Formats: sequence, structure tokens, C-alpha cells
Amino acid sequence: MSWHSGYLLSAVAVGLGATLFIDLWALFLTRAFGNPSANYCLVGRWFCHMPEGTFVHANIANSSQKPFECTVGWIAHYVIGVIYALVLVALASVDWLTRPTFLPALLFGVGTVLAPYLIMQPSFGLGIAASRTPNPRQARLRSLMAHTAFGVGLYVCAVGVSYVVPVHA
Repeated sequence: MSWHSGYLLSAVAVGLGATLFIDLWALFLTRAFGNPSANYCLVGRWFCHMPEGTFVHANIANSSQKPFECTVGWIAHYVIGVIYALVLVALASVDWLTRPTFLPALLFGVGTVLAPYLIMQPSFGLGIAASRTPNPRQARLRSLMAHTAFGVGLYVCAVGVSYVVPVHA
């Protein structure tokens, strides 16, 4: 099947929902176990420094704060989730939206952990796969858990969207 607006809107809804799923998972971990959540303000700071030509920081936490960095970070978080969902649907086929299966969503979600390991964490001054953090193993596990939750969220949301918004060719 080919793409049309119904598939596009469904994939966007799946991406938004899966990203919300991660955020609810993180909230649960914070409330139940005291785990710190990701700081999306630092993501915003990273993006806000880019127009000045700064893409890599020695330590993003020590880089100058930017106006609206928290807003930019949260918006980026959700936009990235949508982009990932669009890529999943492009790779799996638009038919996946009408009959979602768990394994492609889970594997894709787990695979998305490569972006923070290889792009964001090094750009933040944290090293490849958080190698320069005080506890790299814990940081890696938290990232992996979040992206695994994203994969589960992709599937759960795709199932929900397939019932609420049936997509027809």
C-alpha cells in the first residue's frame, strides 16, 4: 500500500502516543523508585546552541542557558518520537499500521537507543554511550529501558490507533 494522509496522521498519532508512553513510564519510575527523569531542557539547550554553530559541548550542563530551552527540548522530544514512528512505518510498511505486530515495534524502539548513545550523549560531553558519566552502566541501562518502553509504546499506540482510526487505501 502507498502513503496517504490517513497513514501519515496515524503514524504521527503513534509517535506522539509512544513518546507520551515513555514519559508516563519515566513518571512511574520517578514516583515508585525515585529514578531521575531525563532532562529535556538540556536537549533544548543543545538545539538552541546549534544556530551559533555549537554542536558539541564539553559539558552541556555547564553551557550557557538559552531562552525557552525547556520548551524547545520538550517539543524536540515529541518531534523526534514522531519522526521515529514515521521511519518505523516506512520500514515495516504502511500495512503495519492496520495490523500492528509487537516484534517490529520493540526491535525498532530498542534500535533507537543508538541515537543517544552515538549522537546526543557524545554531543553533550558525556562520551559515547555515556562513557564519561559517573556511572556509565546505569546511564546506558536507563537509556535502553526508555527506548524499550518507546518500542512497547509504538505497538500499544499502533493497536489503539488501528481501532480508533481505521486506515483505508
